[in-house]
Amino acid sequence: MVLKNKIKTGYIRFFAILILFIFIGITAFILSGVFFYKRGSLPIKNIGKNSSIKNTLIIGLSADAVNLLGDMAVDFSSAEITSQIYDGLVRYNRNFKIVPDLAKSWKISNGGKTITFYLHRNVYWQNGQRFTAKDVLFTYHLMINPKTPTPYAAKYLKVYNAKIIGKYIFRVTYKKPYAPALSSWALSILPEKLLKGKNLMTTKLRSHPVGTGPYMFYKWIHGYKIVLKANPHYFMGAPRIKWLIFKVVPDSSSMFLMLKLNEIDYMGLTPVQFKYESDGRKFKLNYKKYSYPSASYVFLGYNLLYPLFKSVKVRRALSYAINKKEIIQGALLGLGIPSYGPFMPGTYFYNKNVKTYEYNPGKALAILNKQGWQLDKKGILEKNGTPFKFTILTSQGNSGRLAAAEIIKQNLKKIGIKVSLRVMESTVLISKIMKKRFQSVLFWFIVTSNPYNTAYIFTGPNIVPKGLNITSFNDPKINKLYNKARSTFDLKKQRKYYFEIQRLLAEEAPYTFLYVPYSMSAVRRDIKGIEPAPAGIDYDIRKWYYVRAFSHKNGTFDKIKKIGR
Repeated sequence: MVLKNKIKTGYIRFFAILILFIFIGITAFILSGVFFYKRGSLPIKNIGKNSSIKNTLIIGLSADAVNLLGDMAVDFSSAEITSQIYDGLVRYNRNFKIVPDLAKSWKISNGGKTITFYLHRNVYWQNGQRFTAKDVLFTYHLMINPKTPTPYAAKYLKVYNAKIIGKYIFRVTYKKPYAPALSSWALSILPEKLLKGKNLMTTKLRSHPVGTGPYMFYKWIHGYKIVLKANPHYFMGAPRIKWLIFKVVPDSSSMFLMLKLNEIDYMGLTPVQFKYESDGRKFKLNYKKYSYPSASYVFLGYNLLYPLFKSVKVRRALSYAINKKEIIQGALLGLGIPSYGPFMPGTYFYNKNVKTYEYNPGKALAILNKQGWQLDKKGILEKNGTPFKFTILTSQGNSGRLAAAEIIKQNLKKIGIKVSLRVMESTVLISKIMKKRFQSVLFWFIVTSNPYNTAYIFTGPNIVPKGLNITSFNDPKINKLYNKARSTFDLKKQRKYYFEIQRLLAEEAPYTFLYVPYSMSAVRRDIKGIEPAPAGIDYDIRKWYYVRAFSHKNGTFDKIKKIGR
């Protein structure tokens, strides 16, 4: 789901951002009272699994959304929802290939500097108004407006000229060839007639969005659930499942219990849940599990504005002192692989020969000793009477990241460093990061097929709040390499530049890259249309549908009837 929107914007199905922050683990507390409903008791007519037709998919969401206004959303949950409501001109398919979306086709000319988009004519906004090129131009102007609260503006500031050629033809021109240009138009297109002249911070579309996508907004009970209904006029065909209910459950154990009680149909699993708690015959009979390396990486990011982390040698020492293998085995139960940079291992632009900082506490301590840090009689690392201590912030709800933080704390304690952990609700964490009010943060970002998207995390012009550079890292050499990479369509040259960027990032160590977690989930077995792919399993939920099983033997369905069109 996030995939379509911020991988879709280049980073949540962009990024997901992607995303800036796409994070938030899998989690839950059991809702009660009027807000905790049994299936079929939701106060919405004909929603529920007790009806004669199974038309509802209930999805576990570990945190509430913040803002549902397209690419104004920077958190994982908001992107999860908006990915179903909005479309872009292009999108990424199941294999991360750019394919048409609102644009039925496009033409690249002028030496790669001009893109002409030919739009679908049979697209309507979910309020019945017709979609045209005016909406695209309006969205572009929003993205470059300095008053617009979005971290993605930099991509659109590269445009030299944007104009409407016809009612359904939109053209953009760049001064120089810009390699990420096409993928950048996967952003969520917004309705001009509903937003023109409106304050984006107060418009009701932040909580009652109107898009062109497969699902329409229906209801949001803050902190409890968000309900979407199928768009019957969606230009690619109405979804088979008529209702999506995103149920907010911030504790993973409670969410898992609700899954087993048939109160949730689809959720992400923790390593313990995936490996040990979902192995019984009854669970396997009712649910199907999926596991694959996720398009994301987890890291410990250092605020380089904080005096302790200004020294690159100190950051390198910390990377040597953290045991990635122990984290993967202890926190993830082996369900992950080491991460050494912001690119997906095994892909074309991934440099496997960068500095890896294999676990070596002795070497870490030796580096710190040369920087004036010495162990006192109590085994505390100090310099000029000041102990080496700092705080790691992370979000609640993801047991893997919480366990990783504890392991890091114990790793660093072995060399005399005192680490404090602060676990907080995701929106609070995002606020602190955007205001640079942290020392270090255990965080994660989504990986996309467009390598240039990493520029929004590691270049000077993209330091938060302008972009996703949360550590305030700024290396002129890396900035220039990104500029070179985006200015050529030659993949070999791009690869050379990105290899060097990864090498320098490893040397400068603004992050200690930790691991690529496996994506693990469970879905009801009577939900079909799921096709695992490099993009995951939920890149196109509109094609999912239910089957009705009248009886089963040994976990297999005997008589199956499709429900949906």
